[in-house]
Amino acid sequence: MKVDNSFGPVDIAISGLRAQQKNMKLLSSNVANARTTDAGDGEPYRRVEAIFKADSKNIGGVTIDDISPDMSDFQKILNPGHPNADENGYVSMPNVQLPVEMMNLNIAARAYQANAAILKRYQQMVNTTLELLK
Repeated sequence: MKVDNSFGPVDIAISGLRAQQKNMKLLSSNVANARTTDAGDGEPYRRVEAIFKADSKNIGGVTIDDISPDMSDFQKILNPGHPNADENGYVSMPNVQLPVEMMNLNIAARAYQANAAILKRYQQMVNTTLELLK
């Protein structure tokens, strides 16, 4: 009997853990740069998002297909004394909204926990099976 492991719950859960870990790093970068008015190119920090894709090789699991910058407009605040203020006294701020980032970070953490719980249940099932075989 041949056992095909291409749809294994362990592989799928591990791919979910990896993808959510990368997603949490991106979200943390957004939070950390929420007030960065010059990201090195003369523009404010631009929010980034992870684009998820189903893993087509094994037809199971998930990967991050692309990291896409959010092209929405920058917020402008009046702060004439700021070094990056324009001629009218407005400073372009990053397009990061902290409440949205915190919600996305919470969702990513919950997805990570769900995948970790799958691995834990799988380990318990294997341990129970080994106990029964003794």
